[in-house]
Amino acid sequence: MENNEIKVPKRILSSLLTSLAAGVVPRSGAPYIAIGRKEEVDAVLDDLEIISEGGAGMRFIIGKYGSGKSFLLQLIRGYAIERGFVTADADLSPERRFSGTKGTGRATFCELIKNLACKSSPDGGALRLIITKWLSSLQTEAVSAGLDFDAPEFRAYVGKRVFEVTGSLESQVNGFDFALVIKRFYDAYISGDENTVSDCLRWLRGEFTTKTEAKNALGALSVIDDDNWYNYIKLYAVFFRKIGYKGFAVMIDECVNLYKIPNRISRENNYEKILTMYNDAMQNKAEGLEMLLGGTPQFLEDGRRGLYSYEALKSRLYDSRFAESGYKNLIGPVIRLRRLSDSELYALTVRLTRLHAQYYGTAPRITDEEQEEFLKLCLNRAGADTMITPREIIRDYVSLLNILLQNPDATASSLINGGAVKLTHAETDPDEAVNSGYDSGKYDFNSEDIQF
Repeated sequence: MENNEIKVPKRILSSLLTSLAAGVVPRSGAPYIAIGRKEEVDAVLDDLEIISEGGAGMRFIIGKYGSGKSFLLQLIRGYAIERGFVTADADLSPERRFSGTKGTGRATFCELIKNLACKSSPDGGALRLIITKWLSSLQTEAVSAGLDFDAPEFRAYVGKRVFEVTGSLESQVNGFDFALVIKRFYDAYISGDENTVSDCLRWLRGEFTTKTEAKNALGALSVIDDDNWYNYIKLYAVFFRKIGYKGFAVMIDECVNLYKIPNRISRENNYEKILTMYNDAMQNKAEGLEMLLGGTPQFLEDGRRGLYSYEALKSRLYDSRFAESGYKNLIGPVIRLRRLSDSELYALTVRLTRLHAQYYGTAPRITDEEQEEFLKLCLNRAGADTMITPREIIRDYVSLLNILLQNPDATASSLINGGAVKLTHAETDPDEAVNSGYDSGKYDFNSEDIQF
């Protein structure tokens, strides 16, 4: 087991512990508690290597509620940013879908662009920063070429470099207006026209709702809407690579909300959009774009309302007969999250104990043996061998640590064995746990082989 102290900035640690206690996936600090998902992460990072060379990819991260799919997406988001990618993430909801007639598709686009992130702005809202940083780099390039900032040749040089990028975008679907708005942004940025800069950003974020409004403000003939928003995601991927980033990684979670759409035609329209994304990725028609969709097994496998109900998707995503024998396959489009092993769950509690003690500046008030007691209580629930999830364990364990912190007279053993720890989904009588056939050799809590 690792003995080195993990040093985490207090701001990140505060957000991390607060999110975990509430059962919410943290937007920052995920790598500090990343246990047991190395193979899944490596599979997606291999995809990103292909994306950085101009390829395209799409993955479905499938796991039940609380299994860690949202956490995995946030973890990958952080790794992608560190590797020079631009990322965007959004959760689907009744108001945000892939396809719709009442602004639901555009709402998804707006949420993605609102959460746009890069290395210099990892928390989102990076659109303006990305564009202005690119223009500043072109100005620096002009100065390095010996041009004076106030000389007409300076602006001509920068303008030429801008037009090289925008000209290459005009050949893409919906690329003409996208290129036009980038040019308008450049002109306004150079002249200090903040009103036009603001209008350009509004258009790029999908906030214009009518073509008349866009034409009057910028001369653009189209707006981003429910039908074309995915084309603009592909345009952004090309644009980001043109201005120096490795590619564009898009994470869309809570896809189970598509499964919940009651109207069959509306649901199938959304699945048709997913099919388009999948075909673009497999046929390399989305340069520099990685799409990651998170959903439950029901969303994928239900033959009546899930992706398998749409024959074109079922034939592409259905597990082969060889995979059904229990072997993992992380090369295919579907990554199914396995249950964390006992050792990995134990390593997770060890990590949480250290982080909690570091944040509050106290020595841990729980021993290794008591951590094992806690896990045995969780794992002895009926069906825990397949149904237990990291979210349940994390929430219960952080709650236990908080109680110990605030009650100096309490001991971890008395809280666990006395029934004070209330399990998230089902309460377990400690006597029943003892009499449930527990074998001292049943669990393996040795974490020496776990990478921290």
